[in-house]
Amino acid sequence: MPIAAQILVALVCLIHVYIFLLETVLFKKRGAKVFGIPKAEVESRAVAMSNQGCYNGFLAVALLLGLVYPDPTVARAFATFGLACVAVAGVWGAVTVMVRILYIQTVPAVLGLAALYLL
Repeated sequence: MPIAAQILVALVCLIHVYIFLLETVLFKKRGAKVFGIPKAEVESRAVAMSNQGCYNGFLAVALLLGLVYPDPTVARAFATFGLACVAVAGVWGAVTVMVRILYIQTVPAVLGLAALYLL
C-alpha cells in the first residue's frame, strides 16, 4: 500500500476511534457537547449514540486491519471496505445531520481511496 494511502487510512481510523469514544464512553461528558446535543436530551439519546458508536468502532477496526493485515490483498480489501463505508456514511450524515460531517469523514475517506487506487 502506498505511504500516502497508509497515512490517510490511519487518519480515518483515528477519526473513527475518536468518534467511537465520543459516542460511547465519553458521550455524557464530552460527546454531547461536541455533537451539540442539548443537556435535556443527553440521557434520552445516550443509548442510541452508544449503539451508533459501536458501528464507528467497527469501521475503525476494518481500517486498522487494512493497515496491519499481513496479506496485502486482504489488507487492501479491508482498507477499501472501511474507507468506502466511511465515505457513504459521511455523505448520509451530511444530508441528514450536518454538512460538516462531509468534510470530517467523507473527504478524508475519498482521498484515502484515491491514494489506495491511483498511486
